[in-house]
Amino acid sequence: MATTADRHGAGAGPASLRLPGILLGVGLGGFVDGILLHQILQWHHMLTSTDQDRIGVKYYDPDTVSGLEMNTVWDGFFHTVCWLAVLAGLAVLYSRVTHHRRRVWTSRVLWGWMLAGWGLFNLVEGVLDHHILVIHHVYAGDDQVWWDIGFLVLGALLLLGGWLLQRGGRPFDPEARRAPDA
Repeated sequence: MATTADRHGAGAGPASLRLPGILLGVGLGGFVDGILLHQILQWHHMLTSTDQDRIGVKYYDPDTVSGLEMNTVWDGFFHTVCWLAVLAGLAVLYSRVTHHRRRVWTSRVLWGWMLAGWGLFNLVEGVLDHHILVIHHVYAGDDQVWWDIGFLVLGALLLLGGWLLQRGGRPFDPEARRAPDA
């Protein structure tokens, strides 16, 4: 019978929580970005820099009603992807954790992979949207490159911190039957 390590590579650690943790981290990290930067601070929306983009997307000025409407629609698509990532992460987690479901939420392994997923979101979204496609920046203006670099540095720190946190956690075998007080 194959073990979790056999299926996911020897020495890979508690792989059973890796995928759901990363999916949850990507989705929740995206929600933090969308809620904090798009909605509360209103620093940017999905298409606020398309007047400088590299792919030819029409510019929708966020300072006009019609421009803000289109940016809000694209923010909605962004939030839909975040929601689907969280939903997928929960579904995979639920399918993999068959015993001691309460204990998994206190696992450093799961929380570490979630932080790593958030960092991965920042790195991928930051490189793709801020630097390659240039469809928006963290905070547009004279110092926008520094805001964008700061976003990438935060992503790298979250990824590293999450990886270190999960490494320091006790492996969680979702198939193991363990006494409730253990």
